[in-house]
Amino acid sequence: MNTNPLLDFSGLPRFDEIRPEHVGPAIDALLAEADAAVKAAESVAPVSWETFVVPLDDATERLSRAWGQVAHLQAVADTAALREAYNANLPKISRFGSALAQNPALYAQYKALAAAPEAAAFDDARRRALDNALRDFRLGGAELDAAGKARLAELQEALSGLQAAFSQNVLDATAAFALYVDDAGELSGLPADVVAAARDAAREEGRGGFKLTLQMPCYLPVQTYADDRALRERLYHAHAVRASEFGDPSLDNTGNIARILAVRAELAELLGFDNYAEYSVATKMADSAQQVLDFLRDLATRARPHAQRDRSELEAFAREQLGIASLQAWDLAYVAEKLKQARYRYSEQEVKPYFTEPRVLAGLFGIIERLYGLKVEPDSAPVWHADARFYRLVDAEGALVGQFYLDLYAREGKRGGAWMDDCRNRRVTAAGVQTPLVYLVCNFGRGRDGQPATFSHSEVTTLFHEMGHGLHQLLTRVGELAVAGINGVEWDAVELPSQFMENFCWEWDQLQAMSAHAVSGAPLPRELFERMHTARNFQSGMFTVRQLEFGLFDMLLHSRYQPEQESVLQLLERVRAEVAVNVPPAWNRFPNQFSHIFAGGYAAGYYSYKWAEVLSADAYAAFEEAPSQIAETGARFRAEVLSRGGSRSAAENFQAFRGRAPQIDALLRHSGMAA
Repeated sequence: MNTNPLLDFSGLPRFDEIRPEHVGPAIDALLAEADAAVKAAESVAPVSWETFVVPLDDATERLSRAWGQVAHLQAVADTAALREAYNANLPKISRFGSALAQNPALYAQYKALAAAPEAAAFDDARRRALDNALRDFRLGGAELDAAGKARLAELQEALSGLQAAFSQNVLDATAAFALYVDDAGELSGLPADVVAAARDAAREEGRGGFKLTLQMPCYLPVQTYADDRALRERLYHAHAVRASEFGDPSLDNTGNIARILAVRAELAELLGFDNYAEYSVATKMADSAQQVLDFLRDLATRARPHAQRDRSELEAFAREQLGIASLQAWDLAYVAEKLKQARYRYSEQEVKPYFTEPRVLAGLFGIIERLYGLKVEPDSAPVWHADARFYRLVDAEGALVGQFYLDLYAREGKRGGAWMDDCRNRRVTAAGVQTPLVYLVCNFGRGRDGQPATFSHSEVTTLFHEMGHGLHQLLTRVGELAVAGINGVEWDAVELPSQFMENFCWEWDQLQAMSAHAVSGAPLPRELFERMHTARNFQSGMFTVRQLEFGLFDMLLHSRYQPEQESVLQLLERVRAEVAVNVPPAWNRFPNQFSHIFAGGYAAGYYSYKWAEVLSADAYAAFEEAPSQIAETGARFRAEVLSRGGSRSAAENFQAFRGRAPQIDALLRHSGMAA
């Protein structure tokens, strides 16, 4: 068995040994094992948790862990051979998942377990896992007739393939673009480290000059700091038309979008829902798509006046101070940065040298210790790239709580963005406690010339955000796979722990502890922090309506969209007319790159960011109300929210922590939009 690293579950994944040729044989073997476990579970009698659920979890967990390693590698170390192996095996995984969700014998066994005397004594975790299983069978088509089940399986397999193709097209279209600049003068305004990285990128290809790409460590600085307006426009255009009809036809996601929406609509109808949005919210905190739309529009009503003021200020500054008569999409970040510097004497570039990678990590780990009494220590494990590092989380007695990988830097073959994913979930078995193991992935610029990387404050915030997700997974005390960590947590509450952690990036004591100038070693000056803090809500109105634009577009697309009456782009135009203050050019093809909803888990769920932000701001307010009791409040947050995972509803978790239902006041106050 150990000759194939994907079949070895004795310890940590053997990422340094996994090859594309291992994927097919491992998945086939694990599928056969899982199929055998399903067949045995169908007829086990009498049905009990130990005789029915545990053996089924054993087999399906091994399959999930192996496939998770493959999917992770495809996201962080993509190659043509690995992608081929991934795409070849994805339909097998989809078919197994569909068959499992529709299996009438398993559904009957779960119903029998729910009716068995032992169920009355189940703890919160087992009760919730059982309730979720019964719900998921209904949502998975277990009550459909044979023809309906067959069609649902076809739709689910098609959807998994379409979503993978969408994501891969965005990755390839992003990587395909390069702009080579010979004259350093064209890069005026760009930070020195960005210019140096562009020079190095060109040299690696045997070229002179500079290579600019659409990877975030290059693209964002160009948009924010490049004085050359034509250069900003060129990169903006390339970024805005990725994976569309304006580029390589083989990478155009337009057809994928139409097919994904059609498949989702048919899937929802087949399961008895009016639309895909109603199907989506069936497993969320929100009661209906209409409730979500009302929530988003209410917030838009509050935020849009602030956003309009932000836009007017930008236009006036661009016209009066920079000679830009007509503010365009490729001017927004640049003009905003100039205005921020003029108004607050503050720039991210001024702060960035203070946030060196070692100091930021030490500060992050220190906050975890202050909040939860836990220590993060370096650890060792096989990794997929030299960039990746490995850590362990231990309690005050040195006992292992969990472990995590950290992969911080952007590179070719790595999906853009930042995310957390679980590699192995917590589980209590007869053999003992299986500790959780997670991935934390970002796309920051790396250090140069032997010096550590430095992060902008927004990148520090991103790192804290993903660590918040990681802690949700790592600090669970639940022993049942189905509801441990983020499993079973309503999707519109899953951002609570991540957004909660962002708040500590704005506390003076925390920033002072995690900052040390890359050259002088001095901590962040208080005067600079005050300027940064004063600028915190700069253009928060524009940022808020931008997120509401995405959320409304997503929810309307999956609840009210009629393709025979309007195009996807026309729907987006209607949404922008309702809430947006910054309208991009007509040739912008944002939907073609909107991986969150077309390739990720946020379909009819993008609103979750704002929904959960209400929860996270209100949760953090508990720490503001008792600043001298951070350890006590942290212990309560850990006990009532993080450790509970999906074993209780998110509303019950929040109520237990805060003593009341969530309120929007803290979010409005933190965003500078309080009345």
